[in-house]
Amino acid sequence: MEDLLQDVKEDGIGAFLERLNNFLEYTLVTLGSSKLTVGLLIALVFSVFILVIVTEWIKKIIVHKVLTRYQMDIGTRQSVGTIIRYVLLIGGFVIIIQNSGIDLSALGILAGALGVGIGFGLQNITNNFISGLIILFERPIKVGDRIEVGDVNGDVIKISSRSTMIVTNDNISIIVPNSQFIDSPVINWSHNDRNIRFNFPVGVSYKEDPQKIKSVLMEVATNNDGVLKTPPPDVLFVEYGDNSINFILRVWTSQYINKPKVLKSQLYYEIFRRFNEEGIEIPFPQRDLHLKSGFEKIGK
Repeated sequence: MEDLLQDVKEDGIGAFLERLNNFLEYTLVTLGSSKLTVGLLIALVFSVFILVIVTEWIKKIIVHKVLTRYQMDIGTRQSVGTIIRYVLLIGGFVIIIQNSGIDLSALGILAGALGVGIGFGLQNITNNFISGLIILFERPIKVGDRIEVGDVNGDVIKISSRSTMIVTNDNISIIVPNSQFIDSPVINWSHNDRNIRFNFPVGVSYKEDPQKIKSVLMEVATNNDGVLKTPPPDVLFVEYGDNSINFILRVWTSQYINKPKVLKSQLYYEIFRRFNEEGIEIPFPQRDLHLKSGFEKIGK
């Protein structure tokens, strides 16, 4: 750069343009009958950069403006927008290469070497990319779903080509490789709809009336704003336990799908309060200890 500026000072603008032209036409690599020059490389990098920016802009328009006219949830719109962006990226990249004048037939050896590299060093990246395409097409999960995979439990906020971003209830973002959603069991709490039923166990003393217990539990459930009225809650008498008779309070909710422990806590607080009002006994484990022998010798 200093030499070019020096030429401008000494020889004028003509010399500067000539040196700049020579620099841009400097051959970096020869591919068959074509040459990859500095100028061509700069043009390719700039074109790909513009392609990436434009396709992302088009995706946002499709997701947030075009598809909002139709009855589609955000997950479906994101999937459609991402697929369209991938198609535009691939098509645009091919057009850029073809218009650059590079002899593509000379890239056969390079493509073969790249294939070997993918087979060995880039296997996981390729696996995650293909898994991402499968997720976008088959849509076992989508943006907004509440999922569990492995030890991760949270809401899907973004699905990219390599990974999926999940946010937990503690507002922690976890990046999960896409292949894990294909190779491992995934629990999708909101795949069909966001109405989920939770089962909360309740145990009481044997001296209590089961019909009274059912009435109190139903009252607690129906008075909670987070519990759906349709389908209605219900109470099951499930077993005679060692120290208690055991029930299950079954409630439907769409509000607490991502925080079931909050709903459980609300119901248990109210159940405890109502049991105290009604004089209902909540049992605790009891054991009978029988001592048959050995005290005679201790007494002597």
